[in-house]
Amino acid sequence: MPRLLLIETSTSLCSTALAEDGRIVCSRRSTEPRAHASLTAVFVKEMLEESGWTVRELDAVAVSAGPGSYTGLRVGSSTAKGLCFGGQVPLIAVSTLDILARQAIEAGLPEGCKAILPMVDARRMEVYTAVFSPEGTRLTDISPVILDENSFSDLFASGPVAVIGDAAEKFAPLRATADGSVFMQCCPEASAMLVPAMRKYEKKEFEDTAYFEPFYLKQFIATTPKKLF
Repeated sequence: MPRLLLIETSTSLCSTALAEDGRIVCSRRSTEPRAHASLTAVFVKEMLEESGWTVRELDAVAVSAGPGSYTGLRVGSSTAKGLCFGGQVPLIAVSTLDILARQAIEAGLPEGCKAILPMVDARRMEVYTAVFSPEGTRLTDISPVILDENSFSDLFASGPVAVIGDAAEKFAPLRATADGSVFMQCCPEASAMLVPAMRKYEKKEFEDTAYFEPFYLKQFIATTPKKLF
């Protein structure tokens, strides 16, 4: 079984993990929002020292591919690519929504669950989302959605749904009559990346390290802050 380094930086919190023989052997998770630039590399260094491994002894580095925070994804991508270049190991990219879907499965789905609906907050009432089966298979394209009381009505009418992500609480009041459904407010975790990363490793679905770019879904637009005085 491979040794994998897992890096998750797609939302406001970042986390990292090391895996061997299909299990997590150590991990780190930030409690400070938006500290990706200062914490990600430190987390990786601490875990490698704790395990006694070097980067060259890894079989692959897996990173969250987005959608999510532009800054967070850039930090994670840059860190992962630097490690892959330095250690001459392959790069694996895992969709943020795939990570959240797996996280929902590991947390426990509601009885009779019909679908998993991972959601990444895209500010105001907009989210990045897709529909997944209870087994974690993505059934629709990833897209931005502006939430309202009619969003995913047909899906909720079919039975309980597991909504997970940092936009779950934003959506919950709009689906107050969703009997049996659960709304898990959380950020994606590096440890939940293990299963989808392992699948890609076994299929040798590696990225071109030199040209890999995260899936931002929307183009980043820089703005000038307004004067307060």
